Amino acid sequence: MSITALDGKRFAEMVIQGANHLSANAKMVDALNVFPVPDGDTGTNMNLSMTSGAKEVKNNIQEHIGKVGVALSKGLLMGARGNSGVILSQLFRGFSKAVESKAVISGKDFANALEAGVETAYKAVMKPVEGTILTVAKDSAKKAVVAAQNSEDMIYIMEEILNEAKASLKRTPDLLPVLKEVGVVDSGGQGLVFVYEGFLAQLKGESLPVSSDLIPSMTELVSAQHHKNVQGHINTEDIVYGYCTEFMVRFEQEKVAKHPFNENTFRNDLSNYGDSLLVIADEDVVKVHIHSEQPGEVLTYGQRYGNLINMKIENMRQQHSNIVGEKHAASKPEDKQAHKEMQEYGIVTVSMGAGIAKLFKSIGAHAVIEGGQTMNPSTEDIVKAVKEVHAKKVFILPNNKNIIMAAEQAKDVAEEEIYVIPSKTVPQGLSALLAFNPSAAVDDNEASMKEALNHVKTGQITFAVRDTSIDGLEIEKDDFMGISEGKIVVKNKDKGKVAEDLLTKMLDEDSEILTIIYGEDVTEEEVANLSSYVEENFEDVEIEIHDGGQPLYSYIFSIE
Repeated sequence: MSITALDGKRFAEMVIQGANHLSANAKMVDALNVFPVPDGDTGTNMNLSMTSGAKEVKNNIQEHIGKVGVALSKGLLMGARGNSGVILSQLFRGFSKAVESKAVISGKDFANALEAGVETAYKAVMKPVEGTILTVAKDSAKKAVVAAQNSEDMIYIMEEILNEAKASLKRTPDLLPVLKEVGVVDSGGQGLVFVYEGFLAQLKGESLPVSSDLIPSMTELVSAQHHKNVQGHINTEDIVYGYCTEFMVRFEQEKVAKHPFNENTFRNDLSNYGDSLLVIADEDVVKVHIHSEQPGEVLTYGQRYGNLINMKIENMRQQHSNIVGEKHAASKPEDKQAHKEMQEYGIVTVSMGAGIAKLFKSIGAHAVIEGGQTMNPSTEDIVKAVKEVHAKKVFILPNNKNIIMAAEQAKDVAEEEIYVIPSKTVPQGLSALLAFNPSAAVDDNEASMKEALNHVKTGQITFAVRDTSIDGLEIEKDDFMGISEGKIVVKNKDKGKVAEDLLTKMLDEDSEILTIIYGEDVTEEEVANLSSYVEENFEDVEIEIHDGGQPLYSYIFSIE
């Protein structure tokens, strides 16, 4: 069997097979994370991102591979979560751009498109690190070009790609010392190998084992958690536009001839019906998400351009009442003018734990996205939050190094003027937010908020999910670990002992304020004991204590 050309339908099947295979092995990818902390996010992020891309492809299966590529790119872009998910989206964004105008591609076209994807991904990363998914993608793309010169057979080319991807993956510990120290290969690279294994299996007509329920269960869990968090910070009666309305319009030639479609005009017209508007269009369809008070009017407007498909309307007031346990507020705003006016500045921040979210809100955050660790928000989650704050200029505080790239990508999607402050921890985010001055110019705020990131030290207490040896420490599963500025410095079976040892290493004569944010597994007695220890041993340090309610991390320390 020989395949010398690739059309849209076959490529769509490759994408779906690749997504399924990655999904079935997501937990294995999670287990490859270098740090033995319970964040397990690389496999989760790549799985959810690829699933989003595959879902969009399923809705747009057709012969023209360029159009299928556009759908894949669109789905990955909006579903991208974490660094690994964003890089994956950029790899296929470049790929899709390279084949956008083609109905069918050859092996050489496929290889060149993979190289275009690598170029796009490298440009998207501020400081590319070798020994990661980027290296695996680059090496396998180079091999694809060589293979395509030797044969036109897509199966042969894909076999060469996969073989080189696996070989490159094995070399990642030689390029990234921390991988060799821990004894693992790069998790993102492994995720890409699973995708490519799915591609090859489809080309050869082979089936791979998949988990039938992993994709929907993960997606539903993430959506539910984000939805619950956002709803928890508003009152039912404050919901101005009560119906979450999603639909797609498949263009009809006769209708478009009468009402020529222009994406900007379409978006501006729909903005009159509500808020939280997202519009994504290509040559065949336009996808809409909007919060409206009269969803019927929105659908009627959409029908001007074609047939309505994939419609979903949800009553957000009813959902909110169910979530927060309030009595359903049937009353609705009498006048759309009650909707808040566009403000100059908005702050969107990411956090985990109701207490931390409350803390961010208390010092000025306008929207708090549930996220971090296993629940990294997608690009679309961030864009929606940006729109919710209803501001001309929006600052985003990711508070996790694995969310910064998704936040940066949101800048390319959102219409608002967005500034990403690259906070990597909750204490950095709090410090940056306290530096914000609503009376200052945007450039001054951006500079002062970024500068504030350097004025705080972060400590964290969590537990090990496996045995490992890292940073000179022999760590056993379920040990508590003390992390200072991203490095594991102490470990012990006793949580309180680890907290005391970590603070002893972090606090010095220049330390003035210690903020203790304790998690859901910490008792008030444990907090009191730790506070007493600090008072006895560091009498000049002022202590602030907050119930963060965060999972996974027993303590988060902020030291100024």
